[in-house]
Amino acid sequence: MFRLTSLALWMLSSIAIFAFVLQPVGADVQLVVAGLTIAFLFLITRFDRKGPMRYVALATASIIVLRYAYWRTTSTLPPIDDFMSFVPGIVLYLAEMFCMVMFFISVFVVSDPIERKTPALPADEDLPTIDVFVPSYNESAEILSLTLSAAAAMDYPRDKFKVYLLDDGGTEQKRNSTDLEIAEGAIKRGEELKALCADLGVHYLTRALNNHAKAGNLNAGLERTSGDLIAVFDADHAPERAFLRETVGFFGQDPDLFLVQTPHFFANPDPIERNLGTHATMPGENEMFYTMIQKGLDRWNASFFCGSAAVLRREALEEVGGFSGITITEDCETALELHSRGWNSVYVDKPLITGLQPETFTSFIGQRSRWCRGMIQILLLKNPIFKQGLTLAQRISYLSSCFFWMFPFVRATFLVAPLLFILFNLKIFNASAEDFLAYTVTYLAASEILRNYLYGRMRWPWISELYEYVQSVFLVRAIVSVLLNPRKPTFNVTDKGVLLTQRQLSNLAWPFFAIFAGLGLVLAVAIYRYQTEPALGDLILITGAWNILNLVIAGAALGIVTEQPSDVDGISLPLARKAELEVSGQMVPVTIRQMSSNRALIELGKGTATALRSGDYARLVLIDPPADVIIPSIPAFVGKPVNHDQRSYTIELEPEPQHFAAISTLMLSDLDVARAIRSGRQHRRNYVVALFTLMRWAITSPFAAISAGLSSKPEGGRISRRRRQVANAEKTTTIAKAA
Repeated sequence: MFRLTSLALWMLSSIAIFAFVLQPVGADVQLVVAGLTIAFLFLITRFDRKGPMRYVALATASIIVLRYAYWRTTSTLPPIDDFMSFVPGIVLYLAEMFCMVMFFISVFVVSDPIERKTPALPADEDLPTIDVFVPSYNESAEILSLTLSAAAAMDYPRDKFKVYLLDDGGTEQKRNSTDLEIAEGAIKRGEELKALCADLGVHYLTRALNNHAKAGNLNAGLERTSGDLIAVFDADHAPERAFLRETVGFFGQDPDLFLVQTPHFFANPDPIERNLGTHATMPGENEMFYTMIQKGLDRWNASFFCGSAAVLRREALEEVGGFSGITITEDCETALELHSRGWNSVYVDKPLITGLQPETFTSFIGQRSRWCRGMIQILLLKNPIFKQGLTLAQRISYLSSCFFWMFPFVRATFLVAPLLFILFNLKIFNASAEDFLAYTVTYLAASEILRNYLYGRMRWPWISELYEYVQSVFLVRAIVSVLLNPRKPTFNVTDKGVLLTQRQLSNLAWPFFAIFAGLGLVLAVAIYRYQTEPALGDLILITGAWNILNLVIAGAALGIVTEQPSDVDGISLPLARKAELEVSGQMVPVTIRQMSSNRALIELGKGTATALRSGDYARLVLIDPPADVIIPSIPAFVGKPVNHDQRSYTIELEPEPQHFAAISTLMLSDLDVARAIRSGRQHRRNYVVALFTLMRWAITSPFAAISAGLSSKPEGGRISRRRRQVANAEKTTTIAKAA
């Protein structure tokens, strides 16, 4: 009933669009009417977040957008006989029209997001069997130890699931390589991981050839296993104990269900969050997709596989020949194939895994480049418009996911457009200041109000522009390469596990300095022309203001490419877990507040008189450990106190493989604290506060970037995880001998 009422309101509201959009009115009337409409939109979005008036808000914003589109098409294009202005004018016009198409597609996708409730599981004897795949290429044993031990500890009958490490770094192809270094590394890796799997009670699998990257690795696992369902976790995605209990029940409700996807939740900040210092307060880039867009896609049976943190039905995969590998985004491509065959998907908006994001800006761009190229490949090679078997809603949903990655062209166009008038006097946008205010500014205001209404908890004002700008500088070339040769891109593993020990510039920083300096010079030209050419004052004001906005974003971006040091070593989670610390023959009650596989922050229990001494040998002991934890304690050394009253200490853990069952139990029995922190970050940001924050970044970041560039060498403070492992092993040996 609610949906019918809501749709009726949406339809009735939409009728007003056609009564207003085509009306010829002056700029003064347009400004008044648009202003009143925006005020109405603001009130709706301010006081009715989720009710039926949501559809009225969508229709109201559509009026402003379409009114702008009509005016833009009929009144602002340069004359065709002015060829030098007409061509870039049409390019700018097409970029704006593309944005409007994406506006309406996005509104459709998220118009009615779905919330899923976890269904009950059947009796144990009726539960499906599950094969858990952890594909790996070059990840360290340290990362894999936590993921594999957490996967093996999931709450599900032990005879109903098996965990497999699918090692693509130890294949026969690599072991028999003519490059002795590659061959020796593969042999050594294989032996190390086989021993690790034996210690953790999981199965080690590799294959002959590294064909078709991750998709080929997963398919090789499919061929050698037989479970009813397949759970997939990336090598650095450790699951919560309840993961299978929260997901498997959906398959019993729907025999045509092929996928249950859950969010990717990250323990570490991405480089943008870390370098700007926003991780503790601002939602991460991925949260808009996983908290809103995937739920919107789910409404239309179009939520798709994201490569990890998911469960899939074997029968469905076998129907399409396994995981698809035509493109380098095998996850979305596989979902597209199965949706076109009539299979269904479900999205559960509850973080049930924790993983790692790229630590450096270089690896961040590499990862986004792969996603971008893969989605453009899908658009070209498996276009959802022509894909047989999809519903209209599914076609629109997949187009939304593919078209989104065209934003680098749009962002580049918006960056260059004002320069064409300021520097070359090309009139690519014919409008007076009054018209610009009445149409363009009101359109931008309505779009921003609606965007904040739909996504404001997950994406603060101006942040999307910043994220898109820093990616666009490199992704334009990536898109062009795919357009020229859609089958050329190859799968590249994202580099993770890099510790930054000092502030330094990214090795990708130089284009951002060049753009910032160029925009600064253009601003100087605009000021000069405004003073010397009063007849063009309106156009110079408009393009100058546009250039200033681009300059502010470019200035803030210099803070993003100024890499800040990080002491995060692997997955580190906030906890509130009770444990005991055995030290000097005493059992001291503690609460673990933060923990990784090699470090913990503990807080002594109230009333504890024991004072710990830095360097003392200790053991971190589980309270009431599960039956599958054979060794319920972890060797450690007491670090320094972190406060003056000596109630909190860092504990340096020294685990062997047999201790990871205890570590994963402490860290991943539940993610309630981490989920609460994620939820606490998701709040709306005031427009004015957000603008001042952006301005602060724009002013301070150039100075910080220049300082970092003068004081350090690019890449000079980076330490790979493998080097840290060797150093830690040497440290452990030294301490053990001393003890």
